[in-house]
Amino acid sequence: MDLHDHGLASDLEMMQQQAFERRQVLRWLLAGAATLPLMSCGGGSDAGGTAASGGAVTGTSGGAGSVTIPTAGACTVIPEETGGPYPADGTNTNGGSIINVLNQSGVVRSDIRASFNGATGVAAGVPLTINLQLLNASGGCASLAGYAVYLWHCDRDGLYSLYSSGVTAQNYLRGVQETDSAGKLAFTTIFPGCYAGRMPHVHFEVYPSLAKAASAANRIKTSQFTFPMATLNEAYTASGYTASVRNLAQISYATDNVFADGTSLQMAMVTGNATDGYVVTLTVAVNG
Repeated sequence: MDLHDHGLASDLEMMQQQAFERRQVLRWLLAGAATLPLMSCGGGSDAGGTAASGGAVTGTSGGAGSVTIPTAGACTVIPEETGGPYPADGTNTNGGSIINVLNQSGVVRSDIRASFNGATGVAAGVPLTINLQLLNASGGCASLAGYAVYLWHCDRDGLYSLYSSGVTAQNYLRGVQETDSAGKLAFTTIFPGCYAGRMPHVHFEVYPSLAKAASAANRIKTSQFTFPMATLNEAYTASGYTASVRNLAQISYATDNVFADGTSLQMAMVTGNATDGYVVTLTVAVNG
């Protein structure tokens, strides 16, 4: 697999004009709405709760449209966190080669369960829909349209594609999406496993545009989110997550090296079950 293919750059060249026109329309619409009250988001629940961070109103359905608009308070920028050792965004190497999916054709996608760009593996696990909404904390908590998110996480065995032994030839559970006019986007994936030493989590990077998501140098936020303990305990009763049960019993939010300082802005709201799958919703405020 060629890790240096410049497919995303080529894809973006064809998309840039359309994206520009779309943003122009959004600017006109936003200008017309400038006199309307702005909605904003508030603080979330503590680590033991099951509510979403950001104080968003509860939502229950899948898809980007299900992310609910916050109704009160002032949005707080989500904490900056490490991208970890497996970002595959061109910032590190594995086996002496730079690992970068951001320049591979096909990385812009909503369903990230399968590998792409020549790789053929598919990650198995409990179905999971991830709904995110980006807000501008430095701009009245307005929705951030036309931004992009690169998201990645481990598989149900706790392995990261492109890095972990046995899956270095795969690039599944990685993808990029652009926010819509309401700052929303959605990914279809599988519930991540719990590996030794970390609470289950999902990594993501925020970019000011889809074009700029071709280079990690342009990212404006790197963070992670996690799941309520009740959800984790239920999800790991599903087939294939036996190791996660054992690993989860040996870690907690309080001892996790990322979430030990709190999870109020990084605790996703979750609906669903281990049989039918889950939908998680998170409001993410950044300085746009």
